[in-house]
Amino acid sequence: MGRRRPGTPTLEEVAARAGVGRGTVSRVINNAAGVKESTRRAVQQAIAELGYVPNLAARSLAGRRADAVALVMTEPDWRQFAEPFFSEIVTALGDAVADTGLQLLLTLVRSDAERLRFLEYARGGRVDGVLLMSVHADDPLPDMLAEARMPTVLLGRRSAEEYVSYVDADNVGGARTAVGHLIGQGRTAIATITGPADMYVAQCRLRGYHEALESAGLGGKPSWIAEGDFTEESGRRAMARLIERHPEIDGVLAASDTTAAGALQALRAAGRRVPEDVAVIGFDDFPLAQRTAPRLTTVRQPLEEIGRAMVRLLLEEMEEPSVAWRHVILRTELVLRESA
Repeated sequence: MGRRRPGTPTLEEVAARAGVGRGTVSRVINNAAGVKESTRRAVQQAIAELGYVPNLAARSLAGRRADAVALVMTEPDWRQFAEPFFSEIVTALGDAVADTGLQLLLTLVRSDAERLRFLEYARGGRVDGVLLMSVHADDPLPDMLAEARMPTVLLGRRSAEEYVSYVDADNVGGARTAVGHLIGQGRTAIATITGPADMYVAQCRLRGYHEALESAGLGGKPSWIAEGDFTEESGRRAMARLIERHPEIDGVLAASDTTAAGALQALRAAGRRVPEDVAVIGFDDFPLAQRTAPRLTTVRQPLEEIGRAMVRLLLEEMEEPSVAWRHVILRTELVLRESA
């Protein structure tokens, strides 16, 4: 689904005005053979009447095609780059870009000064589009790129009102399914270790946790919730606090597999058996989930599909930047293993 951008007319509007299909308009713009002269004139007239400017054609004529896209990582905490999520998604995006003929440039943007430098770099025609990941709620970079009319696609989103194009997983539904599974096993004291509170992905997974408990009439306690930052160490510390506060806890949803791995360490140190005493579910389904002891039940994000969808949306925006912003949410899947 998408939200209409203000600004110049779309390829579809040109096609409707000329009474032809979108493909015919593209062939006329690219001077392709096989288009009747009367049809060509009708399309050209519609382009003139609407003031339509094909983005890639205009940039090519100006000699400003870079044939490169930037993958921008905005996480200010260097520790996060050691987490599996980053290597997995970079691999997925790299594989998706490999078939396009474009160069993928990896860039770190962690401060206001770096944002301004990158914006000028992008405006200078050095990249044709931007893929953004690890964006926090107050990050202005997506807005800056949108104002500069730079084709941009986010991994995830900053809030429910995000307007920049993004691809996301169904984090609410995935968390709700995971907690529902724990409830179905007879677990009644279910805690959660969240991600950073200023990231919408963490808010969504927490919402799914609440929805599952409310649906079952359990009504979780605020003290059953401990904030983490998606890292293993934060999972270990948060789980230790939860055990100390509530020795009766018999189920845990962790906001990531690495957080869950840390929780397993804390449970083992406290003499709790998994899953006999406490069932644990992670989120992501990284290879790590099959190396823990016991192996993690987890919510799988379709990272390869996310990478392909992000690149597809970016290519569409590079071709036609005036169409609606696109918002894609992909399904998650609960993968059952020994920890739950």
